[in-house]
This record gives sequence, structure tokens and C-alpha cells, in this order.
Amino acid sequence: MKISLPTRGSDAISPTAHYTGYVWYRHGLSHPGLATPQGRALYHWARPFNFGSRSLGGPTLEGFLLARHRAIDALLDQAISSGAVGQVIEVAAGLSPRGWDFARRYGNRIHYVEADLPDMALRKRARLAAAGLETPQHRVVALDALADGGALSLATLAQSLDPDQGLAIITEGLLNYFDTDTVLGMWQRFAAVLQSFPTGVYFSDLHLASDNHGAPTRLFSKLLGSFVRGRVHLHFGSVAEAEAALHQSGFGKARLFAPEPQPTAAGVIDRKGAALVRIVEAACA
Repeated sequence: MKISLPTRGSDAISPTAHYTGYVWYRHGLSHPGLATPQGRALYHWARPFNFGSRSLGGPTLEGFLLARHRAIDALLDQAISSGAVGQVIEVAAGLSPRGWDFARRYGNRIHYVEADLPDMALRKRARLAAAGLETPQHRVVALDALADGGALSLATLAQSLDPDQGLAIITEGLLNYFDTDTVLGMWQRFAAVLQSFPTGVYFSDLHLASDNHGAPTRLFSKLLGSFVRGRVHLHFGSVAEAEAALHQSGFGKARLFAPEPQPTAAGVIDRKGAALVRIVEAACA
């Protein structure tokens, strides 16, 4: 059964994909071919907000985006370097540079699959082709992360992979746009797929209510919600609640941890931004 995305889904995530894509490029993490004019415009539009928040001692969009991205990169680096993982599915990849970056770094040691809704997947393939970034180790496919079955489901995509190679599933910047039941459904699908591989790991970011309190942070969350044109959901009140939900969804091991603060383009290490997000590391084997 295919569950339709909420009306805010494909429309609301697109501006965020453009913005984050330009943030990665601005900080030397991406290729110019993955940076869009829309992303550049949004980046400069958000600069006064980031500056104002930082001046008042608050978090910045760049601060938490960079902290989560580099933390997930580090986990994936470790999993591939150890030989545990040889295949990656990045769900709702948008304009993320991770598939291009890891494919060029690891070559035929990995098979990297970026997955997104059909229109976004089409745009991503076109950008990779135009920039000459296509490689045999990296492909972009259409996927509906909320589908329980059918051609666009994760289960169907997983059938095209090597069952003898470890698999990592990644979501970045996705979970907090959906309500708790929808997130739990995604986690259950991810765990069910990962259990079929010799090593199955899941890496993500997640915002918790316990990390997002106080007037400045609440204001930041409201402004972020306006930016993505919808509500930012805080599903769990604590690390323990989130870890328990991951276990109940089918993961044998689960932990959440705080990412290391990262310097922004302004040269400032944004500790407040990094403190807004946790990194999920879960495994099925």
C-alpha cells in the first residue's frame, strides 16, 4: 500500500533542499554542479536571520546543518572503512553531496544509491549528468519513503542490492517534518530492510524536545518552520524515549549522541546550533 505524502511534503522540502545544498557548497562540502540559483538566493536571504540570532547568543541554521552533516559523514566513513558496509541508501537525498563525495572517495568499494521522490530524483540525475559527476558506483532512483510496497518502496529498492554486502540507510533533515506515527512507520520499514543484510546500520539526525526549549530556541524553531513552510515536529522528550522507540521499531542497537560543533563560513563555531540536534546511530545486526 502506498501512503501519500502530506501536502507539505514535496512542495515544502524543495526550498530546504536548495538551501542546504548551497550551504554544503558554501562550506566546501559539495560540487558547484549541485548548488542552485534558488539555493544561493535562500542562503543570502537567511544571512540576516543567522547573523541576528548569533548576535543574540542564539543558534544558526548553518550551525546545526554543518554539525549534523559532518557527524553523519564520520559515521559512514567508519562503517565503510571497517568493511562492515559496502552499500548505502540515502533516503530523501535532495541535493546532498554525500553520494557524489563518497563514490569518488571509495570508488568500487561501495555502491551508493540516492533516493527521493520522482521529480527530485529526476532533477538530481540531470544535475549530476550536466556536471559530469556520474559514476558506476553512484545512482539516483525514485523512492517514496512512506510506501509499504510497490515499485517506489524501499523494500523493492533493496531487492536490487547485493544481499552479501552490508547496508547503511541514511536520512538527513527528514524526520522532523513528519508526525511521530509516520516516523515510526519509516523506522519499521528501515529496520525490516536492514535485517536482510549481514550488517545493517541506520544514521540520521533528530531534534528532541529536551534540547529545544527556552524562548530563543522556540523562536528559532518557529522561524525554521516558516522557512520550510510547515511545522517542525519534536517527537520525543528525551534521548531515552527516542532510543526506546528505535528498539521497538526493530533495531537491536540504538544510541543518540550530540554532534561536535562546527565552524560556519563566518569562522564562528556555533555551539548553540549543534546543541539543537542529536545524531541517531542504530543497527540491526
